[in-house]
Amino acid sequence: MLALANVFSRVCFGLAAAFAVLATQPAQAQSADTSFFLTGTPIGNGGNLGGLAGADNYCQTLAQAAGAGAKTWRAYLSTQAADGKPAVNARDRIGKGPWQNSKGVVVAKDVAELHSANNLTKQTALSEKGDVINGRGDTPNRHDVLTGSQADGTAFAAGDDRTCKNWTSSTQGSAMVGHSDRIGLRDDDASKSWNSPHPSPRPDGGCSQADLKSTGGDALFYCFAAN
Repeated sequence: MLALANVFSRVCFGLAAAFAVLATQPAQAQSADTSFFLTGTPIGNGGNLGGLAGADNYCQTLAQAAGAGAKTWRAYLSTQAADGKPAVNARDRIGKGPWQNSKGVVVAKDVAELHSANNLTKQTALSEKGDVINGRGDTPNRHDVLTGSQADGTAFAAGDDRTCKNWTSSTQGSAMVGHSDRIGLRDDDASKSWNSPHPSPRPDGGCSQADLKSTGGDALFYCFAAN
């Protein structure tokens, strides 16, 4: 009887030790293969992201914290030609794909699919932590995502600002945004676009955090692993 009790005690101890090991495993390990996310927290300075370099660095920082920092991360943002510098297309910055979220769901297999029949929805455009981002009907709505891009992922022509002065302005300007939940005010393709339904309004200049929040945004943007 004593021997049986000892065996039972050792089994219980072994199970407890196993559970302890599992509990101490980093939760981020399951997201090491993540290659796409929507920033869950804004930089907080409206459309001033520190340019493309600042936005890329923010993607990299969030990915690092989530356990996917070994990849090279790029923000899905276009810039317009200005000051003698050519435009930059968001679609050309993000690698070849495929891309998957933190749950392992593939959102697009390549650049062509991303800009046609992708799998981006409210349930798949997850944050780096695997959280669903509030959409239309939620409080607060955060579905407006900065892109500065046309529907095919290319930049707008120089002139009318669609990039908050190439992501350096938190006052004057405007930003083209997408709908991460694919829902808009109308039941048309433009309103359902993940990357190009409408520009930000300009009651406070167009690129302030308040402006970007006013139509259901939070100055969030998409991040893709380019390798």
